[in-house]
Amino acid sequence: MADVVTEGTAGRRTRSLRAEEALKALSVEPDSPERLRRVLEQALVFAGATLAAVYTPSEDGELLCLVECAGVPRTVYGLRDGYTPSGRSPLAEARRTGRAVWLGPEQLADRAESRRAPSWDFSLAVLPAEDDGGCLLAVSERPGGFDAEDRVCLELVAEKVAYPAPAAAAEGGELPVNAFSLAMDTGRVEVGDGLLGLFGIGPQQFDGRVETLLGLTVPEDLPSLMSVVEADHMSIGDRELEFRVLQPAGPPRWLRLRGRLLPGGEGRPARLVGTVADASTLRAEVTDVARVQRLAAALATAGTVRDVSQAVVTALRKPLRADRIALAELEHDRLVVTVLDPPEPESWPELWRLEWRTEWPDAPVRAMPTLAAALREGRARIWPAGTPLEPALADVGPGGLAVLPLPAGGRMAGACLIGWDTPHEFGPDERALLTASAGLAGQALMRAHAFDAEHELVGMLQRQLLPRRLPRLPGAEAVARYLPTTAGLEVGGDWYDVIPLPDNHVALVIGDVQGHSAAAATLMGQMRTALRAYAAEGHPPDVVVHHANRLLMDMETDLFATCCYVDIDLEEGTGWCVRAGHLPPVLRRPDGGTEIAEAEGGPPLGVMRQADFPMSPLGLTPGSIVALTTDGLVESAEDDIDTGMERLARELARSDPAHLGLVADALLVGARRNDDIALLLLRYDGMAVRPLRESWTVWRVPEAVGHARRFTRRTLRAWGVPQRDADTVLLVVSELVTNALVHTDGRVRLDLTLVNHRVRVAVADASPRTPVKPTSLSWEATGGRGILLVEAMSAAWGTVPVSGGKQVWSEIAASD
Repeated sequence: MADVVTEGTAGRRTRSLRAEEALKALSVEPDSPERLRRVLEQALVFAGATLAAVYTPSEDGELLCLVECAGVPRTVYGLRDGYTPSGRSPLAEARRTGRAVWLGPEQLADRAESRRAPSWDFSLAVLPAEDDGGCLLAVSERPGGFDAEDRVCLELVAEKVAYPAPAAAAEGGELPVNAFSLAMDTGRVEVGDGLLGLFGIGPQQFDGRVETLLGLTVPEDLPSLMSVVEADHMSIGDRELEFRVLQPAGPPRWLRLRGRLLPGGEGRPARLVGTVADASTLRAEVTDVARVQRLAAALATAGTVRDVSQAVVTALRKPLRADRIALAELEHDRLVVTVLDPPEPESWPELWRLEWRTEWPDAPVRAMPTLAAALREGRARIWPAGTPLEPALADVGPGGLAVLPLPAGGRMAGACLIGWDTPHEFGPDERALLTASAGLAGQALMRAHAFDAEHELVGMLQRQLLPRRLPRLPGAEAVARYLPTTAGLEVGGDWYDVIPLPDNHVALVIGDVQGHSAAAATLMGQMRTALRAYAAEGHPPDVVVHHANRLLMDMETDLFATCCYVDIDLEEGTGWCVRAGHLPPVLRRPDGGTEIAEAEGGPPLGVMRQADFPMSPLGLTPGSIVALTTDGLVESAEDDIDTGMERLARELARSDPAHLGLVADALLVGARRNDDIALLLLRYDGMAVRPLRESWTVWRVPEAVGHARRFTRRTLRAWGVPQRDADTVLLVVSELVTNALVHTDGRVRLDLTLVNHRVRVAVADASPRTPVKPTSLSWEATGGRGILLVEAMSAAWGTVPVSGGKQVWSEIAASD
């Protein structure tokens, strides 16, 4: 299809014309049962219906029986297989009056025969058919129901509705070669000779019992067949499914059954009549009712949101021959992905990879305005190859993209994104399948939410407490994964963090709070915040952990926490590790060798007030990987922690360090989800440009500022900084050192750094008070101008806490 398929305002003005053309273009034989289903699918495509069905009078005229339907299963709306023509149902009213019946939610709620529906948040239309006294029934879940254009489209569909005579013999006649007629009361079945050939038996071997044919089918397919041949499980309409029969040699043969139930009358049993054909000889169509049936059956047993998502992906990707498919829930303004296929991060857009915080990413809807518009409209949208889209969507389907909003319960439950790499032609068959699947998936998502609402609350809480994204690091890359437990519904206390520190240092933190409860999650959030704050103050690693231990003891909680804190100097490739009852890091060297770090440990946090937390050195060379994890990944009922750590080291040795995200995913494969799992990896690459650094201790003597200026001048000359830039640096040094000597007591230190043609001046003192920039100065003022002068001369300046004091810094751009 060359043009974009959309259902906007302009599209609605021409929908009836397009519906009329589509109905005329149907290439199916007029008397084929498949034709009726194709006609009904046009109601899904052009009238926005979620269900379209045909009811016709039974042979004795005592019932209006369902003979065919398409879309969402009728049971979702409480619709029955049959209605009496003399009743108060909308079907009976439309047949008696010969006029269309249009009912909204309020009118449906007032009708007694509609009270079987689970809710009345839908609209219903019934239109008399042209031929045999039957009726077209359609359901819409959109607010306002069917609009004027929808009604015109439904009228066109009703004109084309006609159900052919069943593929069964007349009384006393012979059946067509592939036809059957099954008596529902006795199980006796009449079959054509060609049908027996499909089952691999001859007429002399067949005893007329349906059990004989069922015995030749593959056991896994028997439940679906039994749902057809047992009257207690019958659902008239959509009687189409595929099954396998055993062969004397070779793999089983796929067959396709099509048929419908003929209600019995006085002295006549109900019969199931239809045909069986070799599925391999039939055209494989994405609108196959059997596929929708299998999706509905899979969704009926899906208990969690993940189960629902997997069922949808399995049902759609292969029939549509899609290259990638994602199903996501709508959580406020974010699209939280539940299943991706393929699951590798590299197969998805860069924006998605930036938001990869847990097992799957969650991308902001505001970054994808086209998707946001599709969700507001609530209609399937399709964009062929070459359509200009925002990068977050264009990279999902460069050869074509389909977006299926998933409506349920009067709101939007989520969306399904389907993408193709090569140019893909979109036809009405695919649109019908997508529409039907969207309705099924949306309803199933709502049911899954009711089943695991507490699990979803746990996941949302964890996402809020964990870092939204990891920072970019100079000379290193970090990735993290977090998997909540699947055994139970309580939230755990595992956490991780990556904290950038001054002078190209970085702190890696991983920890685990005792227990699985809201209290554990709350304490986890408090400990993560405390460790980040202590690290930002400039304390060494052992002091950071000691302060966190003292804080946890003062909180007087019954819970304790374990923690591993690693401070890495990205310039030198050295690090210090502090353990508080936690697992040590695992190191992978560039040559592939791995080792469990020999890091001495202290007790868990919150156990002893007077506890020692010794620091252990780590040495890294470019290409090394540091792996930190919690015990959920390495401990299980079968293996102790030592065995699990050795297994982790072996798997890390086999990994490819060039793709750190894939390394993390591979380490989680086969993880036993009996406990939360947090995993943090850092690959040290080494800095391409190392800063030049010099320091000077400023003694409190009368010539202190002059000494600092002479030290600065010598350093800048050695670094080759031009004289005009050096004068600016000297002026800033004078002001900052003077302020520190005048307004503070104790030691003062001057640090100079040159990197990427920027000179950084940092003056540290023992006072925690931040210098205050005056809002105004009178001509009589004798102070306060120094900080204004620093601001004017600097490209950037600021202050940070450092070990009980502060550091005031300024950056000056130097010439090349």
